[in-house]
Amino acid sequence: MKSPRQSPEERILGLIERTSTTLPDDVLAALGRAARREGRASRARVVLDTILENVRIASAQGTPLCQDTGTLSFYVSSSLRRKVSPQTIAKAVARATERGLLRQNTIDSVTGRSVASNVCHGAPVVHYVDDWENAVSLLMKGGGSENMSVQFSLPDAALGAGRDMEGVRRCLLAAVHKAQGFGCAPGILGVCVGGDRASAFAEAKRQLFRRLDDENAVPELAKLEKRVLREANSLGIGPMGLGGKTTLLGVKIGALPRVPASFFVTVAYLCWAARRGRIVFR
Repeated sequence: MKSPRQSPEERILGLIERTSTTLPDDVLAALGRAARREGRASRARVVLDTILENVRIASAQGTPLCQDTGTLSFYVSSSLRRKVSPQTIAKAVARATERGLLRQNTIDSVTGRSVASNVCHGAPVVHYVDDWENAVSLLMKGGGSENMSVQFSLPDAALGAGRDMEGVRRCLLAAVHKAQGFGCAPGILGVCVGGDRASAFAEAKRQLFRRLDDENAVPELAKLEKRVLREANSLGIGPMGLGGKTTLLGVKIGALPRVPASFFVTVAYLCWAARRGRIVFR
């Protein structure tokens, strides 16, 4: 006998559970490689081994990877607008919160009161997009990493950064140096070159859905990603800012058109708990 097909709400609930409690395989592999690069008695190795043990326990017990379950941003194919409505997603989020898969993590910015269900105007965040056909993708981004996100406007005299790829490189390394361990390093940079202030942050966050082991289709950006990753990991900041060889796990750069008067470099910083998930509706 066939098992009954899950409703869209049940499938979204399952997506939240998996994303909250397990790391993507490419991120887990990157953390494992980072641990092996560090000296056995180093603080960096102790931190990374502790992170890996935390990941193992969270997955085995079905508990959140981090106490900050973050802002939930859903990216839904436009073709699913009727099947996966904002109301469907809101119901799944409320159920996930009730089950303890999500912390009561939403605050009314005017009154300061907690929103117990994590559901209100603007929460969760739902985007309908045209380029992820029949899929729902979820990014859970904690507040600590969000606080380390930053936007630069070029030229920047303090950084000696002009309106070129060298200027972009200087901005990205400055963002890493400023973050130190505050964003729960090792982190991942999602970057947008160009755009306006709003579209650039949206594109920078979307870069965080890329696998760490992929290759940028734009040669200039692929080269810059590798260089910034190499140079950031030579700064000695290390896991949680305690020193070591791994400050970043990845750098993912996209680009948008800009107007002549503006040249923004936007960085969406993501901590090691890179909680991204995806389901496809057939």
